[in-house]
Amino acid sequence: MTARRLTISGRVQGVGYRDWMVDEATALGLSGWVRNRRDGTVEALVDGDEAALQELLRACRRGPRAAQVDAIVEDLASPPDQPGFRRLPSA
Repeated sequence: MTARRLTISGRVQGVGYRDWMVDEATALGLSGWVRNRRDGTVEALVDGDEAALQELLRACRRGPRAAQVDAIVEDLASPPDQPGFRRLPSA
């Protein structure tokens, strides 16, 4: 398993993106977290099976209904400290 840190930009705040991502990642059995950033992006740390990670990345490019995703920057990262996928406070 290889964890990834995602920075998602576009119209991704105020559209339910974080809650949607928690549901998607949980359904795929991934661990990690998601939070809003002050710069208007959404940041996430995801870890789990590579096929599930790729499925989540495909879903993140679409996002929830009201979102418009312009770009996703993906970096390798250390795995999260806790199992499960959760929403964190904004940073």
